[in-house]
Amino acid sequence: MWAQRLSGPFAFERVEVAAPRAEDLAAGQVLLATRAGGICGSDLPFFKGAPFLHAPNPADRTVTPVPGFPLHEVVGEVVASRHPAHFPGDLVVGWAAAFDGIAELLVTDGDGLAGYDTALPPTTAVMLQPLACVLYAAEQLGDVRGKAVAVVGQGPIGLLFSHVLKQRGARHVVGIDRVDRSAAAGAFGVDETVTASASRWAATLPDADRPSVVVEAVGHQVTTLQDCLAAAAPGGEILYFGIPDDPVYPLDMITFLRKNLTLRAGVTLERARVLRDAGAYLAAHPGLPDVYVSDVHPVDDVQTAFAAAIQPRAGQYKIVLDTA
Repeated sequence: MWAQRLSGPFAFERVEVAAPRAEDLAAGQVLLATRAGGICGSDLPFFKGAPFLHAPNPADRTVTPVPGFPLHEVVGEVVASRHPAHFPGDLVVGWAAAFDGIAELLVTDGDGLAGYDTALPPTTAVMLQPLACVLYAAEQLGDVRGKAVAVVGQGPIGLLFSHVLKQRGARHVVGIDRVDRSAAAGAFGVDETVTASASRWAATLPDADRPSVVVEAVGHQVTTLQDCLAAAAPGGEILYFGIPDDPVYPLDMITFLRKNLTLRAGVTLERARVLRDAGAYLAAHPGLPDVYVSDVHPVDDVQTAFAAAIQPRAGQYKIVLDTA
């Protein structure tokens, strides 16, 4: 089968490798033929040269990564299944458990997949995975009705947070990004767009405008967490979303303490359920994909697609690979 493999930082190569076999599936696993994949911020550090995950020997992170790495947001057709909810021929969306989604075939955990409205093209349906993550995280925040909310980072994840929190009753949503995201603000429920660094925004924020809820949706940053602490209103809550690059993040405990703040983070659980919730959410808001999926690349153009993803620009949001 074909696969794209990172041969070094910023460099993919197309390779032919042995295909996974249906008879080798473990209980609960599914063999998928990929149809589309979405590039996530969690994939980008590896493209830039971060130590590889899911290497053939997990104890050795210096070797070449598995073919298809790094991409985990996928749409595919079930080829074989040892999961009770999935059958050959089903079209599903969800997680590539080993981040190996840039390949013709992959094996993944069936609990991280769900069916979707097949009227959606795969390159649109792939957005259900990040939307599911955002919906689950928003649930953990509880009732945001009537609250002022700030979303730091207005890339693909930040825009979804802005929309979901507005739909959940947030009184005022501020979106902060160094890239001008004003063109998408109306479509995603952003009441106020701030085109500035998070540190600049936090340092110039009047006390009366401090948000009760702050979502850090930039990812891969240490300083932006401090900016969220500085910006939040006393008694407020901060959600750090995404996979941190560093195992330990410094925390300004004095500010955290004196403001009586709550810091929340976590991974997405109940994946099949929230994928179905994402399908219902998108059906209720069918205009979102027209703005959200801004760039679709053929899979052989993967290097160009990843290079664009690490250089955010106005008008660029979700970048998707067509792997069919």
